[in-house]
Amino acid sequence: MSSTTTIRRHAFEVELEPLLGSTFQPTGFPDLGAATFDRPVPGSPGTTTRCMIVESVQSMANRLEATGWDDGAHTPVEAITGLPYVEVRSPAGEFLTSSRLEPHRLFSAYVRDAQWNGRLGDQVLVERLGLAPDVPLDYQAMAAAVMAMDPLSLLHGVFFAGSSKVDKKRGTWHAQPRFTRAVSAVIEASDVYEVASGGRKSDIVRHSLGDGTDGGAAEGYGSVPFHRMEYTAATIQASFVVDVQLLASYGLPQAATDLLETLALWEIRQLLDGGLRLRTACDLVVKGEITTKTGTALPSADELATRLRTAIDPSADVLGEGKAISVVWEKGKK
Repeated sequence: MSSTTTIRRHAFEVELEPLLGSTFQPTGFPDLGAATFDRPVPGSPGTTTRCMIVESVQSMANRLEATGWDDGAHTPVEAITGLPYVEVRSPAGEFLTSSRLEPHRLFSAYVRDAQWNGRLGDQVLVERLGLAPDVPLDYQAMAAAVMAMDPLSLLHGVFFAGSSKVDKKRGTWHAQPRFTRAVSAVIEASDVYEVASGGRKSDIVRHSLGDGTDGGAAEGYGSVPFHRMEYTAATIQASFVVDVQLLASYGLPQAATDLLETLALWEIRQLLDGGLRLRTACDLVVKGEITTKTGTALPSADELATRLRTAIDPSADVLGEGKAISVVWEKGKK
């Protein structure tokens, strides 16, 4: 797509609003709660406005990747069939997980501890990435290897944080190569205010807990009041960036680079068109038009789906077998 242009990044912004009412529930972090911060107001030195991360970069990466997965069928959606990935099954053949679902993608514990045609995943990954002692990392060769196992790991990042301990059985990780995200996104709210509310969990059977010997609130009995904190904001904005320059740096054939770029744009469009119900009390919808910072409009879902289908076949020579790499994971066995 970018071969005839000088585009290094695609950058899009879209304003969102709550579908129900005017409040929303942001993402929360352990021991932190909602991620609030003060942002300087442009043109007003010393003045700030209260802002908040509604959905983090890490979470948005998972949500973008999920647009290409059919949870019911345990397979990729039709638009991206033909792209390889690793599916993990039990010894009985039951589907367990895949590199498209795991937080660490190709370096998931279930992938590296699985049997790949009788060989441990660690060994296979080390060999396919071409890792060797006292040899510089060849990122273009490694990118080609990742492309043949799961292209989405190039889009959303993977860190092969293998142990440097010598282990003939597991394979020795002579280095820890990392592929950073080529597509990033975040949802932030500006000028935010707290909305305190609460409620009561009612028990229509046990009106009084008495001395608690027959079970109390911890066991789910009794009427228990609770509080909750939601937020309202002047604006909620989703931002997306596709690093075309990073994808080009991997030295893949132009058709394969264009495929990855199109795939990133397709995921963004699918996420926006499919609705942003992030949590029970955080259901957001697009408000107004998608704007671009780099001059390239975000194509429609149908156009991007068509581009994907026409981009996959010319890239077949770098897509491995173009289907699931089935491996077997068994509890306690490595």
